[in-house]
Amino acid sequence: MLRADHKHVNELFEEYEKARAATKKKDLVTQICIELTVHAQLEEEIFYPAVKKALKDHELVPEATVEHDTLKNLIAQVKDVEPNGEMFDAKIKVLSEYVKHHVKEEQNEMFPKVESSKLDMIELGAQIATRKDELMIKFA
Repeated sequence: MLRADHKHVNELFEEYEKARAATKKKDLVTQICIELTVHAQLEEEIFYPAVKKALKDHELVPEATVEHDTLKNLIAQVKDVEPNGEMFDAKIKVLSEYVKHHVKEEQNEMFPKVESSKLDMIELGAQIATRKDELMIKFA
């Protein structure tokens, strides 16, 4: 499920790159911000604590948490702001690149370790899915 979220957000960033109309850009940024905010909250509330406990991790989860803080700062700079030229586009580009970096680390470093752990991925996925439904209603 987290991988699917990563793919979806990447597709939204690609769509933004192609967009020319300010209204389309604004709609995409709104959607990107919601998706990233919900995803980060799911990871912080459910996934990261489970990973930290299962892996006895003191490196991957803290680093990912710090990266989330930076993402939240970038989101705050573009959320509910009118797309107004090259600086706005530059912020979206940096946000996109930062998200790609974060996703790469999660999928290449954290996820393989989690998958080989004793963590019940079915139960964890169910918890994440339930919470995601709640958050999407809240943020949508």
